[in-house]
Amino acid sequence: MTTTPTPDTFTDAVASMRPTEWDSIKPFAAELEERPVTSADALTQWLRDRSDFDAACSEGRATLYITMTRHTDDESAAGAWTKYLDEVQPNLQRASFQLDRRQHELAQEYKLDPNRYGVLLRDTAVDVELFRDENVPIETELGKLDQRYDALMGAMTVMFDGKERTMPEMSTFLEQTDRSVREAAWRGMAERRQQDRDEIHDIFETMVKQRDTLAHNAGFENYRDYMFQRRKRFDYTPQDCANFHDACEKHVVPLMRSMDRRRSRVMTVSPLRPWDLSVDPKGRPPLHPFENAAELTDKTCRLFDRMGAGLDEMFASLTEGVCLDLESRKGKAPGGYQYMRDASRTPFIFMNAAGLHGDVRTLIHEAGHAFHSMLCREEPLVHYRHSPIEFAEVASMSMELLTMDEWDVFYDNEEDLRRAKRDQLEGIISLLPWVATIDSFQHWIYLNPSHSRGARTEAWLDMFGRFTHEASWEGLDDTREIIWQRQGHLFGVPFYYIEYGIAQLGALQLWLMSKEKGLPAALDAYKAALSIGGAQPLPKLFEAAGIEFDFGSAIVERLVDALHTELEQLATS
Repeated sequence: MTTTPTPDTFTDAVASMRPTEWDSIKPFAAELEERPVTSADALTQWLRDRSDFDAACSEGRATLYITMTRHTDDESAAGAWTKYLDEVQPNLQRASFQLDRRQHELAQEYKLDPNRYGVLLRDTAVDVELFRDENVPIETELGKLDQRYDALMGAMTVMFDGKERTMPEMSTFLEQTDRSVREAAWRGMAERRQQDRDEIHDIFETMVKQRDTLAHNAGFENYRDYMFQRRKRFDYTPQDCANFHDACEKHVVPLMRSMDRRRSRVMTVSPLRPWDLSVDPKGRPPLHPFENAAELTDKTCRLFDRMGAGLDEMFASLTEGVCLDLESRKGKAPGGYQYMRDASRTPFIFMNAAGLHGDVRTLIHEAGHAFHSMLCREEPLVHYRHSPIEFAEVASMSMELLTMDEWDVFYDNEEDLRRAKRDQLEGIISLLPWVATIDSFQHWIYLNPSHSRGARTEAWLDMFGRFTHEASWEGLDDTREIIWQRQGHLFGVPFYYIEYGIAQLGALQLWLMSKEKGLPAALDAYKAALSIGGAQPLPKLFEAAGIEFDFGSAIVERLVDALHTELEQLATS
């Protein structure tokens, strides 16, 4: 049974709370709401106790989500998640609002150190301002729709070469040197996606309508402006995003398309087709850095052992307990993520490894998130154990770049190592325009919420054409029209994508620091900034890492020039 909490026993009692059952959670929320607070010291203790409560609730949700995404075809796991969305999340949202409101009022009465509590109180004020009770059931339905999308994507398989294969497994064939194999694999994946296109359209259209209602309920003209507030984007505006889109079009897309033309010449293929963009242009077999998840884990341990700086110990700790689920299998949700279980303060990394170099990048990327979580996990306030996404992604993207010189643990010869490095840097050149595509698409979607399916398709094709590779899509219109459906962020975490562009520019700055001042200096800056968590505003976090919070044209041009120079050196070394 859950122990009834009192101010003196709250911390111990919360450990016995069952965080996936509302009847168990409710007394703790009530104690915090009703507890007398008569001084700044008492408020400080109240904040710590609320943090313990929030962390326990967060971990309960995390456990159910992790289980559901690991086994989307498990009815009990799916049912537990749905039950949570129906019975716990709505009540917890309402209780959290009451606690936010009380916290906001108490902070007006008992002044706290703004250097310590300024970010927390600012963020809470926004949450209080935006909360609407009528939005709670809408959020619940949106969660269920996203669960349905994940189930559809996780169930996608293709019979290919005599075997049923998941989509991540199918992607390995896109690196095969036999063009006919690549084309057959690409078309097989495209045909499978067509089977669910209308249902995914329906899911998305329902989401757009419901999100527009959320925004209007909160007093906003559109969902975009609502989400800029909700995501606490205090330090940049929609116009800054548009400037980033323009900078990508001006400075990055020309380089990407120049690389495409070089690829076409080297491959003696004209025009390039979509199935020609992942294969090695010189006809070498795909990079094969590991055989299975165990080998991927072992080699990544060796990589961080070489780097030291505490990264080795942190990654080794992830190999203990249930912290990693790396292999691809049927019924597993697509993609990858790192989820910090806030009460136990232990990270969990989820991905779909298929033996590709991209899997190496994914694990290192998610390890960067885990390092971030671990470096700030001694922070007593759970709110500060999470940073703005724009900086959280610096932690992961920087790790991809800072580990490159150690990738020889995966590759036995210098040629493969150079290929892997080129793939990494060329991938950044491709990523930035893709970020601009998805972000501009989201702006259009939610500024035009009553659009028709045909209008959405037309808008998508315009943006896709503005930022995409130089390849022919002749005869492939049905597939090109729904490429956006593969981007899970559009469904589960709307307006979460520009962060990748902002963070990538920050990560490139840390990479240049490592080249100019040495890796130890860059890792020191990296760890110093990550240790802050989210206790400082976004520009201060970038400053702590010795990098600029800037994603305008000038910095995009400077960093893309540096990438181009490095790529040329790798090509001739």
